[in-house]
Amino acid sequence: MASLLLSNPVISSPFLGNNLSINGNLRKPALLPLVFRSPRCSAAADSTYGGNVAKYPRSNVWDPYKRLGITTDASEEEVWSSRNFLLSQYGGHERSAESIEAAFEKILMKSFENRKKTKINLKTRLKKKVEESPPWVQNLLTFVEIPERIIILRRLFLFTFMAFWSVMNSAEGGPAFQVALSLFACIYFLNDKSKSIARASVIGFGSLVVGWICGSCVVPMIPAAIWQPTWTLELLTSLIVYVFLFLGCTFLK
Repeated sequence: MASLLLSNPVISSPFLGNNLSINGNLRKPALLPLVFRSPRCSAAADSTYGGNVAKYPRSNVWDPYKRLGITTDASEEEVWSSRNFLLSQYGGHERSAESIEAAFEKILMKSFENRKKTKINLKTRLKKKVEESPPWVQNLLTFVEIPERIIILRRLFLFTFMAFWSVMNSAEGGPAFQVALSLFACIYFLNDKSKSIARASVIGFGSLVVGWICGSCVVPMIPAAIWQPTWTLELLTSLIVYVFLFLGCTFLK
C-alpha cells in the first residue's frame, strides 16, 4: 500500500480549482451549474404569493355582497360597477382577483335563479286562477291560444299597414277595399290554423261584425276635436275593425 501511494501521490488544496499529481496531469473537477433568476420571474412570484402587490382585504368574506361592498338590493349596473372598480384596484393580485370574480358570479347566478322562480310563480298563479274560474270562463279560454312572438308581430304589422293605408287614402265611402282585404287575410290565417274553411269564415265574419258594432258605438263618443276633419265615421270604425280582425286571427283557435 505504501509503495502504491509513493508511486502516484496526489496533492490537493482547497484553494485550487483542480487536483495536481506528481506526473503533471491535471484533474478537472465537475462544474456545478449556475442558476440565474430573472427579475420578471421574481415579480411574477411576488404577485402570486402576495409580495408588494395590493391585496383585497375582504377576499375571505363569505357573503358575496359584502365581499363586493354592495347591498343585497343593488341593481345589476351597481354589481358590474363594483366588480370593475375592484378589479382595477386589486387585479394585479391573483388570489384577490379570483375572489372578486367568484363573488360576482355568485351574485349573477342568484339573480338568474330569482328571475326564473318569478316566471314560474307567475305561470303557476295564472294557471291556478284559470282553474278556480267559473266553468263558462274555462270554456271560453279553450278557444284561445297564444302563438309564437314572430307570428304575432307579423300579423300586427299587416293590420297596422292596413290601418295606415286606410288613413292615407281615405275616401267618402270609407276604406271598403282595405277592410275586405283584411277580412280575407283573417280567414286565410284562421284556415291555415284550423284547416277548416267554414270555421275560419265564421270566426272571420264574426270578428268583422263585432268590431263594426263596437266601433259604431265607441266612435260617436269620441270628441271631434281629437281626430282630423277629413276622417269620417266609417274610417274610424274600420280602424277598430282592424283590431278585432287581428285579435280574431291571432289568438282564436
